[in-house]
Amino acid sequence: MTDLELEQLKYPIGKLVYPKQISNTHIEAWIECLEYFPQRLEQLVKNLSDAQLDTPYRPEGWTVRQVVHHVSDSHLHSYIRFKWAMTEEHPKIKAYDEKAWSTLHDSEQPIDHSLVHLAMTHAKLVYFLKGLSSRDLERTYVHPEGNKVVSLKENLGMYAWHSQHHYAHIERLMLREGWR
Repeated sequence: MTDLELEQLKYPIGKLVYPKQISNTHIEAWIECLEYFPQRLEQLVKNLSDAQLDTPYRPEGWTVRQVVHHVSDSHLHSYIRFKWAMTEEHPKIKAYDEKAWSTLHDSEQPIDHSLVHLAMTHAKLVYFLKGLSSRDLERTYVHPEGNKVVSLKENLGMYAWHSQHHYAHIERLMLREGWR
C-alpha cells in the first residue's frame, strides 16, 4: 500500500480545515451534523456481525468496534470542554491518550452501549449548543498539546468534522468489503 493510499484511508474526507470566517451558516450546519450523527452512525453499523465489527478500517487502524467506542468517549470529552469554557476563563483542559483508551477492556463490549451513550451525549450537547450566543462561541479553552487556544466555534467545527471523519472510515470499509 502506498503512502498516498494509506493517507486516504486515514483521512477519507481530508484533514480538518476551518473556513477563513466561521459564519452562522457554518455553526447551524455543524450543530445539525451533531444532532443527526448518532442516528446515522447507528443505522450504518446496526447490522454488522461481530466479525465485521472487529475488522480494522485500515491496516494498523482501529476496528469498527473501537471506532464506535472512541467516538462515544471523544464526544463526551468535547461536551465537557464546552462546559468548562463556559464556566471558567480560558481553562486548560485535560487531554487523554485516545490510543491507550482504545485498548482498554471496555473497547470490546457491545457497541450498543456506546451508541446509547453517544445519543444521550449528543442530545445534551445539541441542546446546550442551541442555547449559546455568538459571543459564547468566542469563548476559549487551552489544549495542553502545544498550548493551543481553541474557541468553542472551532471546537464545534472540529467535532462535526470528527463525526463525518469516523463515519467515513466505517462506511468506506463497508463499501470496500461489499457489506453494503
